[in-house]
Amino acid sequence: MEIIQEHGNVFIIIAVIFGLYMTWGIGANDVANVMGTSVGSGAITVKTAIIIAAIFEFAGAVVAGGHVTKTIRKGIIDPTSITGNPEILVFGMLAALLAAAVWLMFASTRGWPVSTTHSIVGAVVGFAIAAIGLEAVNWGKIGQIVASWIISPAIGGAIAFGLMLSIRGLILNAANPFAAAKRWGPVYVFMVGFIIALVTLFKGLKHLNIELSIPMSFVVAGLVGVIVSIIGYFLIQRVKINEDADKEFHYASVEKVFVPMMLFTACAMAFAHGSNDVANGVGPMAAVVGLVNSGGEVAQKSELPIWILLVGGFGIIVGLATYGYKVMQTIGGKITELTPTRGFCATMAAATTVVLASRTGMPVSTTHIAVGGVIGVGLARGIGAIDLRVIGGILLSWIITLPIGGALAALFYFTLRGMFS
Repeated sequence: MEIIQEHGNVFIIIAVIFGLYMTWGIGANDVANVMGTSVGSGAITVKTAIIIAAIFEFAGAVVAGGHVTKTIRKGIIDPTSITGNPEILVFGMLAALLAAAVWLMFASTRGWPVSTTHSIVGAVVGFAIAAIGLEAVNWGKIGQIVASWIISPAIGGAIAFGLMLSIRGLILNAANPFAAAKRWGPVYVFMVGFIIALVTLFKGLKHLNIELSIPMSFVVAGLVGVIVSIIGYFLIQRVKINEDADKEFHYASVEKVFVPMMLFTACAMAFAHGSNDVANGVGPMAAVVGLVNSGGEVAQKSELPIWILLVGGFGIIVGLATYGYKVMQTIGGKITELTPTRGFCATMAAATTVVLASRTGMPVSTTHIAVGGVIGVGLARGIGAIDLRVIGGILLSWIITLPIGGALAALFYFTLRGMFS
């Protein structure tokens, strides 16, 4: 208690600095993952990706992420044994932030698409073991996380695979693929608006004082889907056939139809990521601020002030703009060759899986789901269409994320405790 009262302002300043570093890492790695398919397919430029991320990541965090975040990430540790020594939790949250940020920075320099979610979870577990003991960790939750390494990319891949087969059957194999693309395009855009709206409403918007019944949620989501599809229809109708390009590649004009559709999936994926990951990325920062402001009261949840979201949003955009291209190259070009149709399927599948998973509470990773979606569209063309060496490297980086995050957090925890105790 005395340490918090004596150094409270210093802890808040450190939390903001570490939080900025952490959210820079989220932008450089996690957001680069979610925008990588759109950029890699050639549908949008890096500059457009940054603008979309700036708007929709923040909108997702504020509208669907809520103003309350679990300070003890996903309930993976039990802090009851340290309620009399809240400074332990302050050191632990600061150590977790720094550990996750360092690992994200290293992974980004290598172009590895690792998980922000699992980086911070591993870091919190590492601090808990070092500061409290093995009994403080909810190992059942850790088991769920390990299971999600397989489940979440598998679901994302299966949805992407199915979407790719539907596009092949309805559009690419049609007598006139260009006309079929213009006819079916608004239907696919409707799906984007409908799914994102429906799960956002299901997730609950209590902080906006909006609570709808299930039938009403379907009606509102349907209306959103119709509005989005009408906008998509007018954008798609502006696409003209390019006969010269079609001579070189039979489906060149079809791919052009999917370029405006990719804008919608990019926005949807950024919104989904913001609702699922951004608020959680600044959770430890909110925990430290809450502990200092409450005089050391340990709570499982704390208010997430808007200024913390603004700090997080700023860090994310800077991270994406300055270093996101490395991971974008891996997701967008190294796993399999992407075109706008394939990119649409991968991104649509990933956005759908993220928002569906947010209903279950499973600590899934947008990164894993995005990679699964890209693998799914690659497999639709056969196993030879994907680079298994790249996938092997990605899987290895996923496995080592938890233990490295934990080891770094333990090291930083002891360092911070030694500095202030």
